[in-house]
Amino acid sequence: MDEALDDFRATTRAWLAANCPPEMRDAAQDEDAICWGGRNWTFASEAQRLWLERMAVKGWTVPTWPEAYGGAGLNRAQDKVLTEEMQAIGARLPLQSFGIWMLGPALLHFGTDAQKREYLPPIARGEVRWCQGYSEPGAGSDLASVQTRAEVDGDMYVVNGQKVWTSYADKADWIFALVRTDRNAPKHKGISFILIDMTTPGVTTRPIRLISGQSPFCETFFDDVRTPRAQRVGDENRGWDVAKYLLNHEREMISGGGGVLGDRSLGAVLAEMDGELDATLRAEAIDCEIDTLAMALTLERYKDQAETTEIGDASAMLKYAGTELNKRRHELVMKAKGSDALAWEGGEAEGWLRTKANSIEGGTSEVMLSIISRRVLGLPG
Repeated sequence: MDEALDDFRATTRAWLAANCPPEMRDAAQDEDAICWGGRNWTFASEAQRLWLERMAVKGWTVPTWPEAYGGAGLNRAQDKVLTEEMQAIGARLPLQSFGIWMLGPALLHFGTDAQKREYLPPIARGEVRWCQGYSEPGAGSDLASVQTRAEVDGDMYVVNGQKVWTSYADKADWIFALVRTDRNAPKHKGISFILIDMTTPGVTTRPIRLISGQSPFCETFFDDVRTPRAQRVGDENRGWDVAKYLLNHEREMISGGGGVLGDRSLGAVLAEMDGELDATLRAEAIDCEIDTLAMALTLERYKDQAETTEIGDASAMLKYAGTELNKRRHELVMKAKGSDALAWEGGEAEGWLRTKANSIEGGTSEVMLSIISRRVLGLPG
């Protein structure tokens, strides 16, 4: 088995060396370098287009998905080797996508074979960009209180309602949404999980301006939107099961952190700054770097365990620890740069402010602590 894995590593290393364009070997240090894909995506360069195309043909945009659905069917060990070899040359991820991180796992678990064949390959090829329709003005932390309703009309649903904080809804092609299909059932029991094309008549979006000056979040409105019932994932009124499963994957994704530091370590970022760090700040940075390495190892252990065990609510621990750690990293960069960090254009302030949303999206840190105390540790309510 080790020999086979060594062979896989050698062939992977050779393929990456031959096929990853030099321009794609900078680890994508900012938002502009990320490829999100979709119907209306404009590639930043020919190298970015070529890199996505080559990786998609190889099945390595979603390496562990089955080949029938656009993946490469790699096992966990092979997937880790691929990640390590990409990191060794600083290769960017060819594609980042809510379809990959959230919808894909949910479809693989709950979708019909027809749904998997229809929706998964376009995600893997970067042809369709998805957004998430969960939160509403009256349903944030208490997500099961969603009131966007879907009423049956023959083989169609007629959807009316509003979602809020819909990340990149104005750029997405499709949305996966929680809707209420039984208003008389207990709130967790009357929800369904449906897929809606954003070009359907009656779907509109409106960006929300944030303190960072950016608008990744939107309000999304549904006014008599007709969508086929065949686009429901899972059983009618059992969408909460799909929602919880997807949230576990979303929280795992968010726990990885990110932001202006990209894939660079905190130490590498601080090393680029002029002048010496004072002893206190240097000690804080070392402490944070150790915690970052420990978090990375914990994530790897989680993924290994998830191969054979349903982790479930343990994802709340990852989400809480990862988002709080990411905020610490950015705080340290701000402290190290002092007043220079407050420069708005090209400065660290935007990324620092953005990290505040990490501890809100996917469930607030307070909600994560509540889940950990009640469902993981079994403490009394």
